[in-house]
Amino acid sequence: MDGTTLWLVIGGMILAAFVVGGVIAGIRRQASLGGRREVAEIEPDRPATTTGAVVDDPDRTRSGSPGLAEAPPREIQDDQAATDWAEIEPEVLEVERPEAPQTRLARLRRRLAGSNNALSRGLLLLISRDRIDDDTWDDFEETLITSDLGVGPTTELVQKLRSTFRVEGVSDSAAAKSILRTELIKLVDPGLDRDLAADRLDQPAVIMVVGVNGTGKTTTVGKLARVLVAEDKDVILGAADTFRAAAADQLETWGTTVGVPTVRGAEGADPASVAYETVKAGIEQEVDVVLIDTAGRLHTKVGLMDELGKVKRVIERQAPVGEVLLVLDATTGQNGLAQARIFAEVVDVTGLVLTKLDGSAKGGIVIQVQRELGVPVKLVGLGEGPDDLAPFDPEVFVDALLEPAA
Repeated sequence: MDGTTLWLVIGGMILAAFVVGGVIAGIRRQASLGGRREVAEIEPDRPATTTGAVVDDPDRTRSGSPGLAEAPPREIQDDQAATDWAEIEPEVLEVERPEAPQTRLARLRRRLAGSNNALSRGLLLLISRDRIDDDTWDDFEETLITSDLGVGPTTELVQKLRSTFRVEGVSDSAAAKSILRTELIKLVDPGLDRDLAADRLDQPAVIMVVGVNGTGKTTTVGKLARVLVAEDKDVILGAADTFRAAAADQLETWGTTVGVPTVRGAEGADPASVAYETVKAGIEQEVDVVLIDTAGRLHTKVGLMDELGKVKRVIERQAPVGEVLLVLDATTGQNGLAQARIFAEVVDVTGLVLTKLDGSAKGGIVIQVQRELGVPVKLVGLGEGPDDLAPFDPEVFVDALLEPAA
């Protein structure tokens, strides 16, 4: 065999080796792909889970052994010394249990009795005198008028008392106090319906809360939510005060403490839209009560008052507004009465909430505002505490006024 033939043989052998090697590699690759397809067909896709979370089903494991969670990724396993996966628990939000209404009433009486109330001082002045003469009656009448009781109710009460005292020959403070109590309760008018329209019928009960800036309106909505939760009602809050940046945050905080959801919109959003969405959510979730907080409005601003009427009309496209509560600061006196008249014309107020009735409040506004509007005081605020809002009870109110401070 010459040299040329030898090189041709060697080159052919090398070429054959390359071809055989390529064929073998191809067979191995096909076998590998086929095995993967078989695995994919046998084991279906599993839903994705949050990295590092314990699997939902404690019996589903990678090894098939019950009670073991799927192992975390390698990079997380390296940090096992810092994190014990078995001890990770979801954060549980602690929900408060509000104070019962009956307990609030007892505290209401104590707060009023211990306050520096002008009306209370005037009443105690009358029944503490050994001898009641014309000067006593004049002082009594002046004190009642300055306590925001109003000229009409004051004149009516003084005339009735003078006549009764004269006819019955009242000669001691105990008898005077009994007569005074009876006549005061008549003035406060126990016949007015003070129950909140907060019972679910075919749809949730809807309560709108309105008032002027600075009366404690949003705080009152939060406290009212606590009153309703204490009565085992399901409540949803609507933050329709979209003009004050902190209002929605404040309301949401109140709701969170008692486990009540809050519907809110962007700052500056249409208040009627937020109110509408709140009622819609309340209907869908089948809650008992929908509470709507509205923006504080000056009763002298016609445009803002008209907007309040719009909010009510939009709500009533879905459900009737069963209650419109007007929040008044008890210390504002005659100005508070003027506010009440304007609001009543715009949204048909059904009940009053008097805040700051303790301390320096004069108290007589309770009788006067009811007399002017024919609308009952349904709730009173007596402090800054979360449960310092109580249903108004005429007899408790009068008894507290006639009880000397301890």
